[in-house]
Amino acid sequence: MNKRITKIFCILIILSFLVYTPLAAKKDPKKVNLKGLEKFINKTMEEWKVPGLGISILKDGNVVFSQGFGLRDVKRSMPVTPRTLFAIGSCTKAFTAVTMGILVDEGKLGWDTPVKEYLPTFKLKDPFATEKMTPRDLVCHRSGLPRHDSMWYNSSASRKELFDRLQYLEPSKDFRTTYQYQNLMFMTAGYMVGKIAGESWERLVRNRIIVPLGMNNSNFSVNDSQKDIDFALPYMEKDDKIIEIPFRNIDTVGPAGSINSSVTDMANWLYLNLNKGKLGEQQIISEASLKEIHSPQMISSKSYKYDETFYSTYGMGWGITAYRGHLKLQHGGGIDGFTALVTFMPRDNIGIVILTNKSGTPLPSIIANNVYDRLLGLKQIDWNKRIRDEVDKAKEEAEKAKKEKDKDQKLNTKPSHPLEDYAGDYEHPGYGIISVKKEGDLLKAEYNSIPFTLKHYHYDVFEFNNELLDMSTKASFFTDLKGNIGSLTIQLEPAVKESIFTRLPEKAMMEKSFLEKFAGEYVLGEVTATVFIKGENTLYLVVPGQPEYELVPYKGTTFNFKDLAGFSIEFVMDESGAVIEAKITQPNGVFTAKKK
Repeated sequence: MNKRITKIFCILIILSFLVYTPLAAKKDPKKVNLKGLEKFINKTMEEWKVPGLGISILKDGNVVFSQGFGLRDVKRSMPVTPRTLFAIGSCTKAFTAVTMGILVDEGKLGWDTPVKEYLPTFKLKDPFATEKMTPRDLVCHRSGLPRHDSMWYNSSASRKELFDRLQYLEPSKDFRTTYQYQNLMFMTAGYMVGKIAGESWERLVRNRIIVPLGMNNSNFSVNDSQKDIDFALPYMEKDDKIIEIPFRNIDTVGPAGSINSSVTDMANWLYLNLNKGKLGEQQIISEASLKEIHSPQMISSKSYKYDETFYSTYGMGWGITAYRGHLKLQHGGGIDGFTALVTFMPRDNIGIVILTNKSGTPLPSIIANNVYDRLLGLKQIDWNKRIRDEVDKAKEEAEKAKKEKDKDQKLNTKPSHPLEDYAGDYEHPGYGIISVKKEGDLLKAEYNSIPFTLKHYHYDVFEFNNELLDMSTKASFFTDLKGNIGSLTIQLEPAVKESIFTRLPEKAMMEKSFLEKFAGEYVLGEVTATVFIKGENTLYLVVPGQPEYELVPYKGTTFNFKDLAGFSIEFVMDESGAVIEAKITQPNGVFTAKKK
């Protein structure tokens, strides 16, 4: 019995080290003056209509303030606690950078080694960027690619599928010349470290960061958050009212933004960054690697709005600037229904994490600046009024732009085809598939499972609208040489030209049972051509003395010759459904071949 007790005691000691939290939970009133902060938070929350908020503040290695405000669930009046889980969005990026730093410490990764040495299939549209892109480039927003967020937002594609599609995305700037915020490169960085470590990004972050820091409630998916006993629901403001919205799962681009956490857990993360990579006596990441992560890599802004702020640069997963003469690192995070901010001043040993459950609110920045003013012993600036004035001005400008957007509309026009002719699936190799269908007297569309209503704008241009997400963009449909709707163009990324989506054939034309009826020999004069199926569902035609021609499904029983403009073949059937002949169209005419 004594041996058993000793064994249990040893296990408990080991577990205590695993969840060891090096932070004191009480403030020292001699060092910290946060009098009136609670009143300020409550007042500004009400003004900005934020349902719930969690905040933790660190000073000199201690948690001096940790509290929940408002409601995590408005309908059931459930309060926010320091343990309440929120989506931290892009604050996740710094975790990905630290996993890279850990692998650098172990000699498994080089900041400036080409990505292709770790991921041989890595490919971008820019061949120079493909060959020269390094891990450092992936995490400081200088790939040459703009956001292209529509590609992954709400997509059911796997991380590997999105990685393979990168090669089809248009760059908007030359490689390494311009700061352009880019989530997909962070996804690639997470995919890369997982391949190097031989495990998923999620498992690597959990084993090397989350568990050692005792961040016991944190997870990597909103699906997991909803299994917890204390999680915040997502909200947004719509028509001056706060409404609950669905959770947005972004697991696919997890390394760019899928972590969910509480201010209690995130205080430990802040401590690691303020304590030069150490947790107690354990060095999670070397001081040298963390310093590199915290160092400027790219200029992100050459201007600043206020005298109290400074030019902005970007490290690896952190924005770097100054506030009232004090070095400041921070990163915001935003995903449907949540806005987060993690910020710290390394030289002043101050850290702040603020998590909210409302989309797109500036409240975390307002509160963080107020806390800095208090802890630095400076006169408090009315950031609330400044930012309110900015937001009001932006709304006015948006209203003006909205009135101007239809000035080029051509009135009293109509589509060139009946609405049912526009229905179908349209594909872009990078962005995936847009599905259009006719419902009653309307056209509707779906992209990445997001529904859109199509409103005729003029001629063959339609406006795609999703009212809840406040998404609106125009698409133009194009007729091919045979008079059918063959493609559409749509602006999914404002920084580059419109993307072309090519109409896909009906799904039945890709089925082997449909294609089998066309296989056989066709006689044209003294020449016999053979049509056959190769693989599972690809139709080919071969003429003696010529190469094999792949036949690409077009419409009905008509197929185009792949890579041969102006060449097609239409299979003709009798009343019983048997194929009797094939009409081959070439630039010099139409020729009929009888089926044997």
